Amino acid sequence: MDVTAEILQNHITYGASDSTAPSGLSSSRSLNYASGPSITRPDTIKIATIPFSLKYQDSVGLFGTENYFVKVTVNIDMTYAKACFEEPFWECAVVKDIDDPSSVYQQAKIDLTADLGTVNTYAPASMKSTVNEKTNPFVSVELNNLKTGNIYVDNWLDTRLYTAEREEHPYDKMYVRANDYFYLGVHARNTRRLPYNIECVIGNDYKGFDELTDEERRLVARGIN
Repeated sequence: MDVTAEILQNHITYGASDSTAPSGLSSSRSLNYASGPSITRPDTIKIATIPFSLKYQDSVGLFGTENYFVKVTVNIDMTYAKACFEEPFWECAVVKDIDDPSSVYQQAKIDLTADLGTVNTYAPASMKSTVNEKTNPFVSVELNNLKTGNIYVDNWLDTRLYTAEREEHPYDKMYVRANDYFYLGVHARNTRRLPYNIECVIGNDYKGFDELTDEERRLVARGIN
C-alpha cells in the first residue's frame, strides 16, 4: 500500500511535525484544529452540583491560540448539594460524630430506621443534602484570576465572563438561572506566550430572583432577567 500521498497531505494540513499541539499551531497554519479558540467553537463542560469550582492552568498566545473559551452549562440537580443554603429565619445545622465525655450534654444517637411513622403529631426528620426549590432560582458565577505571580505576564492577560448571548459581562461576578449556560474567556493581549491560572466558582449563592438585592440584580446576566 502506497501511503506517500496520505503522509504528504498530513504534512500540508498539520505541518512537518505531525503535531497539533498549541505551541505549533500558528506555524503549521492549523489554528482551526485548536481547542476552544473562539466563542463559537468553545470547549464545553456541564455542572449539576453546587457549589462547584472550575480551575484552569495553561497558556495562550505566541504560536498558539490568542483566546481560549469554555461554555459552561448549568443544570442543577436539586437532590444533592455540597453546601447548606440558609433560608430566611433559619440557620444551617452541623451534625458531628464527636465523643466528648466532658460535655454537660448527653450524647445523642441518630437512628434513621427508628420512628418511621408520625408520633404525637411529630413527623420523622429527613436528613439529606438537597437544594430547596425556589421560584425563578439563580446561582452565582464568580471568576477569579489567580494569576502567576509574574506582573510582566499577568498584566497582559485578560479573563472575562460572557452571557448566553455571547455578550461580555462587565463584572467578574454574575447570576445565571439554575438551568442555563454562560461562557468564560481567556485572552492574550501581547505577542508572547502567556501562562494563566484561573478559577470559576459556580453556586456560592443560590437564591430566588425575588431574594436578590438591588446590587445583585445588576449582576444578572443580560437577556435573562
